[in-house]
Amino acid sequence: MPHVMMSSHLISVLLSLCGGAAVIFLRLRAQNKPTNAKKIIMPPLGMATGFLMFVVPELRIPWQYGVIAFLAGAVLFAYPLIRTSKFQREGELIYLKRSNMFIVVIVTLLIVRLLLHDVVEQYVTIPQSAGIFFILAFGMLLPWRTAMYREYKKLMANPPEQGLQS
Repeated sequence: MPHVMMSSHLISVLLSLCGGAAVIFLRLRAQNKPTNAKKIIMPPLGMATGFLMFVVPELRIPWQYGVIAFLAGAVLFAYPLIRTSKFQREGELIYLKRSNMFIVVIVTLLIVRLLLHDVVEQYVTIPQSAGIFFILAFGMLLPWRTAMYREYKKLMANPPEQGLQS
């Protein structure tokens, strides 16, 4: 049995590392393209479908754990992203200015997940820990994207200045 536990832990670590690398790669690719409201809103909407995991009884967690995970994501991880994510207008197009803080936050999330994995699993099962870390990530994403959307709307409300006409 310890061999099976070791294998599932190793698989969990590898999947976490691959997921984090994919998020960083996609984020770096997207930074060179103009943004729009849909690109800002869709990630939290798409991720929200992940809450369907909790219809499976084995994945359910005490609601207090979910609240704590969401708040930890919102306070510890969303705040730095909100502070460092800025938009830049180039003519009619709006770009999200590159922030290395995003990479720092994603890497930190991975490290926290790896370090706390064994601690968390003393209190909840492996599937439940996945739910807790999902809620933590959603707690980071939702406030960050909400703040981005508000800033984007402000920029859209103020069209670029046109050259002086004679």
